Amino acid sequence: MVELEENNIADIEDLISPEDIKPIERYHNKKNVTVRAKKRSAVKLSAEVSDELTPKIIQQSIIPGSQKVYVKTWGCSHNNSDSEYMAGQLAAYGYQLTDAKDKADLWLLNSCTVKNPSEDTFRNEIENGMRNGKHVVVAGCVPQGAPKADYLRGLSVIGVQQIDRVVEVVEETLKGHSVRLLQNKKQQGKRLGGANLALPKVRKNPLIEIIPINTGCLNQCTYCKTKHARGDLASYPPEEIVARAQQSFNEGCCEIWLTSEDTGAYGRDIGSSLPELLWQLVDVIPENCMLRVGMTNPPYILEHLEEIAKILKHPRVYSFLHVPVQSGSDAVLGDMKREYCREDFEQVVDFLRAKVPKVTIATDIICGFPGETEKDFEETINLCEKYQFPSLFINQFYPRPGTPAAKMSRIPANLVKKRTKRLTELFNSYYPYKGREGEIYNVLVTEISHDKQHYVGHNKSYEQVLLPMRKNLLGTSVRVRITGTTKFSMYAELLDEETDWTRCSQSSQTANWNKSSFCFNEPLKQKCLGSVLLMGFVAFIFQWLWRHL
Repeated sequence: MVELEENNIADIEDLISPEDIKPIERYHNKKNVTVRAKKRSAVKLSAEVSDELTPKIIQQSIIPGSQKVYVKTWGCSHNNSDSEYMAGQLAAYGYQLTDAKDKADLWLLNSCTVKNPSEDTFRNEIENGMRNGKHVVVAGCVPQGAPKADYLRGLSVIGVQQIDRVVEVVEETLKGHSVRLLQNKKQQGKRLGGANLALPKVRKNPLIEIIPINTGCLNQCTYCKTKHARGDLASYPPEEIVARAQQSFNEGCCEIWLTSEDTGAYGRDIGSSLPELLWQLVDVIPENCMLRVGMTNPPYILEHLEEIAKILKHPRVYSFLHVPVQSGSDAVLGDMKREYCREDFEQVVDFLRAKVPKVTIATDIICGFPGETEKDFEETINLCEKYQFPSLFINQFYPRPGTPAAKMSRIPANLVKKRTKRLTELFNSYYPYKGREGEIYNVLVTEISHDKQHYVGHNKSYEQVLLPMRKNLLGTSVRVRITGTTKFSMYAELLDEETDWTRCSQSSQTANWNKSSFCFNEPLKQKCLGSVLLMGFVAFIFQWLWRHL
């Protein structure tokens, strides 16, 4: 799969709206924030890093607009959505967002706890920031799931449900204080899905809105660390999700991604369901815009297969579903506590392939789970040979601290690598797009390829189509003819002239967005920056009045 450019955003116009939280509302509960002087020595760094540590500049007065913040995100689309919300609030308050980390005053690092390498990179980035005298604020699943980790001591922490308080955390951190906000959000004693979805947002891609529909899940998978951070299922009300979708389309988006730890479990805690939500969303999707349904585990989709198939056939919904199987062996699935068997997964795939024309099913495999025998692995190979999934995410088992699987007897590392290599070779042996040359599709063009040589569009099956970088092509629905194929994508030529391209509703203002992160084209950037700074100054005055009067 072609990797896509990261952090290509700066949808300044969607940062401020009448519904935004006012400064007086944001800071009315500030008395509940525990602030303490930061002890730099409390952050456990390696001796080499400690020797090279550059003193941080402690700000006594924080004037919005005078500091720059670098935002870095690891992990899933839910994490990316959280970062977009945090960036939106910081920009609305007046902070300058930058992708030039060396020029930033503060680094906001949003972490992923799924794999050891992700956490290692996160820890290395913290050390890098401290070494270079940067203020560091950490967020995401790592500090939420393991807040007492040595390398997090003394750092400011934003919990996964506290992203709406990022401004005060950044402000206090710049003053040299340490703030840790890890509480769950509750209303009348019931845990909420998280921060309000109507918060301002700076999107990584101004054409794509990522909407978290719930947080947490119902499973108890023995290998999963994310559960420690996100907790049990908590769903957003459907009307809040629908309102966010409408707002996003009005602001120029032409594609919606639904995300969560398990979209299939949506609504079970509030008396609703995923199909009920999807039908409400379909009603508000403008013509030529699209909806992509997020990852769902097999147990929670089985009872909704008929309705899901109808929804995936809808012309404004991608015929695509990510259903992780993790293993083809019932014995391994039992050890993982996945709460389904291979037959259940096959029922989902067979039903959707029969009912939804050209549906794309993506799945995940974990190689080398503790106790996995050669027979177990052969069953996984057999499953992948049977279905030849066009998108197959292959992972080696990583023992995450605090999970039951971390205490299980592991199989030899060389055997894990051998099995991973064999499954990878199987995946690379087939070409799902072979023979597609000459076929004609309608594609929605929303992204830029990682090498910046092509625009990326998707057809109804959410298959990746690479197009020439024609001016004004982003944010349009166009007819294309396939001219070549690769393992992960197809190349195509445009069949129509620009006058015949169909621009997705209200997206013209974002069609020419710049390739650098958090930026538009320069005239629009300069026009909006003044408005943002003005609003930031007004917010600062409100905050000062609230504190002193």
